[in-house]
Amino acid sequence: MRVVCLAGPSDSGKTTLVEELVPRLAETERVATVKSIHHDIEIDAPGADTHRHRTAGAETVVGVTPELTFGITTRGKREPPREPDAEFFGAADGELRALSRVLTRLERRGYDLVVVEGFGEAPLPTILVGDRDPDAVGGEVVGRGRDDLPDLVETVLALEPLGERSAGGN
Repeated sequence: MRVVCLAGPSDSGKTTLVEELVPRLAETERVATVKSIHHDIEIDAPGADTHRHRTAGAETVVGVTPELTFGITTRGKREPPREPDAEFFGAADGELRALSRVLTRLERRGYDLVVVEGFGEAPLPTILVGDRDPDAVGGEVVGRGRDDLPDLVETVLALEPLGERSAGGN
């Protein structure tokens, strides 16, 4: 599974770039996205059955509608559980451990490509968006948001799979 990170300041155009990249990548790849959110949000309204399941103590709640399936897992970035086989980066940091766990699940589900918005400190190939300092990201800079879209698509499709990169680094 190939993974690329889009890193940049708030309101720099990361989500817009996701909206432009994903349709082109999805023409040939099974694509998932991961979005770092820096504040808590309520995605299942209080009183909804999924909310009631979660507040009853379920660590993970999965909702299945006629059009969507969604999962809610507690502990987020603060205290994600450690899984020995979910350590792409050997991450001690809660945020990177949470990302590693999500990427492991997506890989198990057979995704070819994951576009990660945020998580700029992750040691992932990174496209810089806006005025982000290249030294402020954890991965190799492989492109910039202002680059030609077809060039960015080609760059992302040429990335090595995550497992192959991490195998050499651990």
